[in-house]
Amino acid sequence: MKYKTRLSLDIVFKYLFMGTGLLVLALLGGILAMLIYNSFSFFLDVKPLDFITGLEWNPTGKDPKYGMVPLIISTSIVTFGAMIIAIPLGIGTAAFISEYASPKLKNLLKPTIEMLAAIPSVVIGFLGIVLVSPGIANLADLSNGLNALNGAILLAVMALPTIITIAEDAIHAVPKTYKEASYAVGATKWQTLIKVIIPAAAPGIIAAVMLGVGRAIGETMTVLMATGNASILPSGMFDSVKTMTATIAIEMGEVPYQTTHYFALYAIATVLFIMTLVANMLGEYFINRFRKYHAA
Repeated sequence: MKYKTRLSLDIVFKYLFMGTGLLVLALLGGILAMLIYNSFSFFLDVKPLDFITGLEWNPTGKDPKYGMVPLIISTSIVTFGAMIIAIPLGIGTAAFISEYASPKLKNLLKPTIEMLAAIPSVVIGFLGIVLVSPGIANLADLSNGLNALNGAILLAVMALPTIITIAEDAIHAVPKTYKEASYAVGATKWQTLIKVIIPAAAPGIIAAVMLGVGRAIGETMTVLMATGNASILPSGMFDSVKTMTATIAIEMGEVPYQTTHYFALYAIATVLFIMTLVANMLGEYFINRFRKYHAA
């Protein structure tokens, strides 16, 4: 009787968990379908090629322009700048915590770093306005520091907890036999870290980086507050920019319902969705390559 009860419970939970998994897929598919449906309504009025290659975003002008290029470039340079800062800092900090820090220091650092993720993005944006922005303006002799560099610095801070936590777990999970074998042939601790531990932890580190990229691309409030929101083609990190997420957040609350401008924001969201999907797929591709390399 007990065996039959356990078997019945196994079947119930099997289908319950299968249902939750399918529900997640259905929600994701529903979001994508909604984005594509509303984007299709936009492309009835604006040619897709004009949207993707247009150099001006001015949907409220006398002659509305729906060019995505300034928004894509703005999002890309802010994210790229954030990753240039966050990746070496994140991986370096993760390596220090895992391999060099004493247990007491490790127990202090890990919770402190993870607490950074709990700071609301609006607070990070406010600190960017009152602290980082004036510093950038003074150093670069600018009228204000609300630019791509400001947004990149703030996004790097926001991405660091994710990168550090996951990368540290990946480095810590490397088998001790790898280190012992390296020490046995005369390698120093630094050589072991660079040539053995980090390559062995590469799949987890890449996953950490890709999650950090996703965090940076999808952030809204911080870049809305700190980057100046100028929808023009940026020529460098000291120019004011307007990211795709900030554009949606600023304009969605004021745009008339079911107008071309309204549907254009859904088109932006679709492009953002595709960019995030491509980043995740690239991360998965490289993770699988490293796994096959280590398996061989």
